[in-house]
This record gives sequence, C-alpha cells and structure tokens, in this order.
Amino acid sequence: MTGTALSRGIRIAAALGVAAAALTGCSGDGKGTPAWTAGSGPAGTTTPDASSSGSSPGASAGAASGASRGSSPGATAEATASGGGSAAAPGSTASAWKVFTDPAKSVSFELPQEWLAQSVAPDPGTMPGALKIEVKDARGGYLATLQTGLQPQPVPACADGAARPYVVVSSVPVELPHGGGAGTIDPHVVFRVIQGYKYFGSYGITNIVGGSGGTSCALQNLVRGPDGRGDYSFGDLAVLKTLAPDQKAAPAKAFDTLDQAAKYVNEGSEFANVQRMLMSLKIRN
Repeated sequence: MTGTALSRGIRIAAALGVAAAALTGCSGDGKGTPAWTAGSGPAGTTTPDASSSGSSPGASAGAASGASRGSSPGATAEATASGGGSAAAPGSTASAWKVFTDPAKSVSFELPQEWLAQSVAPDPGTMPGALKIEVKDARGGYLATLQTGLQPQPVPACADGAARPYVVVSSVPVELPHGGGAGTIDPHVVFRVIQGYKYFGSYGITNIVGGSGGTSCALQNLVRGPDGRGDYSFGDLAVLKTLAPDQKAAPAKAFDTLDQAAKYVNEGSEFANVQRMLMSLKIRN
C-alpha cells in the first residue's frame, strides 16, 4: 500500500468522523442512547472506538469459513416471532423481526424474520454451559456467530512490524454484562477496517482495545465477561487480523477503498440489519 493511499485513507477517516479516542479515554460510559432512537441511525454512527486508540486507515483481515447449510450438532434453539416487537431500525430494511432464545433462556437477540439462527456444538475448550449460535440469511449465507463461555485469553502482542493501520467506521455503545481491567471499556458494536493488500472490514461487539497508535495486528470482536462467566463474542469474526494475498478474506468484507467501506455501513441494508441484531443482544446475568 503506497504512502499516497495511506494519506488518502487518513483523510477519509477524518471525513468519516472516526478520530477515535483510546478505549480508556473513550467519551461516554457505554450506556448511551441506542443507535436507532431519535436523532441517530444504526448505520454509519461514529462514536469513539470501543477498541482503539486514535483513528487511522486499516490492514488485512482474518478468515473464517461461513457456516454450511443443513443440520448441525447441538439443540436447535427457540425462535419466535416477536409479538408487538420493536419496529425496524431506521436504515434497516427487514419489515418483520423475530426473537431467538436458547432453550435455557440465557441469551436472546432479534433478527429479521427470514434469517436463520441455529445452535451448534460449542468449540472444544469452552466453559460448561457455553453456547455457539450461527446466524445465516434466507439463502443460507453466513452472517454472524454468537459464542459464550469462551476461556479468557490474554491479548496477544504484535510481532515487530506486524501492526497495520485501521479505521473505526462505526462504533455504538451497547448495554451488556462485562468485566473490566486494563485495556477495556464498556461494550460497543463496531465496524472496523484494517489495511492490507485491500481494506478488510468486520463487525461485532467488543470491549477490548484494538491497538495503540491506531495500528493493530488483531482486532478482537470479543467482550470480557464478568468474573467466572467467561468471555463472549457476537459478530462475523471473533478476530480480524492481517492476511496474505493468497488467503481468503471471507467472511470479512473486502473493499478496494475506504469509501466503499463507508458506503457499506452508511447505505447498506445488510449492515443496518446486522447492527440492529447485534444491538439487541441480551445476556442473562
């Protein structure tokens, strides 16, 4: 990526209003107005980053395969139409929404009526009672995974020269149970773009610092859970990290320019619907 492209990315980031403060210096307490109340819209909201220090352009993203069609191990959780439920968020296009709840009623979230949510077997090494729920669109295309009961892991340090610039295109506070500690603030729903041979973007919920100086080698869509509860994640990727040109980007979004990333957030119905879904997450304390 040339210095000219990098400079242009910085100018675009400034125009987007994503001059993000460090996590520990982020304005607001994570208990702010939801993205779809009066005066704001879910897509393109640019409050300070819940996972970065400083604004900057981005680098490349981590790859994870989308969930396949068909049956999966584990119980299929209850998904019911939300009776008299909340109206679609401004910017979201889904006209009908339903509420997904796991059998133990420990988590719930809204999703468009035509989307699919299914419980599958949690990954090895997760805590007892952990959940893994995959969300797909009406055609079976992968959208997001909710995982709970993740074993807390330290944030890995970047190797020398591995950190890449990134941009926080959208960051909205959301009320969820979480732990504290160094490098964390209250959870935010974010869309971030990291720079590599293309600009790669990922959405999710996080309360972990992205990196110092507006650079990182791994942006975590992860929330530190309360003591003893384990961490949890909800997004298209648990970690957005750099890629080599021969690696597949999906399910991360690939953009040729930051303008395209901004358009995906500000004008795309998919992101608007995904953001509403992520913002609706409820976890029983």
